[in-house]
Order: sequence, then C-alpha cells, then structure tokens
Amino acid sequence: MTWQIWSVVPVWLAAVAAAVIIGLTSAPEARVTWLGVALAGAVIVTFFIQLAIQRKEGFVVRAMASVTGAIVVLAIASGVFALVG
Repeated sequence: MTWQIWSVVPVWLAAVAAAVIIGLTSAPEARVTWLGVALAGAVIVTFFIQLAIQRKEGFVVRAMASVTGAIVVLAIASGVFALVG
C-alpha cells in the first residue's frame, strides 16, 4: 500500500499548489474558472501517473483517491476564496 499512496499524493500536492497560485495571481471574479481548470489538470495528471505505473490492481481505487483528494483541496480553496473576497 505504501507505493500506492505515493502515486496519489503528487496529485494532491499539485492541487494545493494550483490553489495557492490561483489565489495569488488571479482576479477574484476569475478564481472559480481557474479552479475548474485546475481540477481538469488534476484529472489528467491522475491518469498520467496511474497509467505510468502500469499496474492493473487497484487502478480504480488509486484514481478515485487522487481525484477525490484534489476535489476536496479545491473545494476548500473555493470556500477560502469566497470568505476572503
């Protein structure tokens, strides 16, 4: 299971980095749009990483964990953006 978690965490970290960059660089009215773009990027990165591993066992679980974690991170960022401005 250890190697499986290391195939999921990079997507979560990329979502955190994207949320921080979006928060620092985009206009408040454009943040929701950019969060959608970040989520689409997280899905693409998820499939890239999971297909690069070349292991069938647990593919759906790993992909689901990656995307769900990215959704949670970006939802939290969306809530923070709503409160800040």
